[in-house]
Amino acid sequence: MNNTYETVKTRLLMLCDEKRMSIHKLALESAVAPSTIKNILYGKSKNPGIVTIKMLCDGLGITLTEFFDTDDFKKLEQEII
Repeated sequence: MNNTYETVKTRLLMLCDEKRMSIHKLALESAVAPSTIKNILYGKSKNPGIVTIKMLCDGLGITLTEFFDTDDFKKLEQEII
C-alpha cells in the first residue's frame, strides 16, 4: 500500500497526464516553481504543504476536494511517526 507522499505524487502525475500539462506548464499556471514541483515528483520533498497543493490544484483547474477525493486517498492508513 502507498504512503501519503506516494499517493500525492501519483495523483499529481495522473492529473498532469489527464490535462496534458508538463511540469513547466503546471508551474506557469499554478505560480509554483518548477523546482518545487520536481522536488515533489522526484522524492526530494516528501511533505509538500497544503498551500502548495492548493496552488497546484488552482493551476490544474480543480479543487482540493477533487484532488483528494480518490479511492487511493480513502484507503490510506493512518501514518503516525
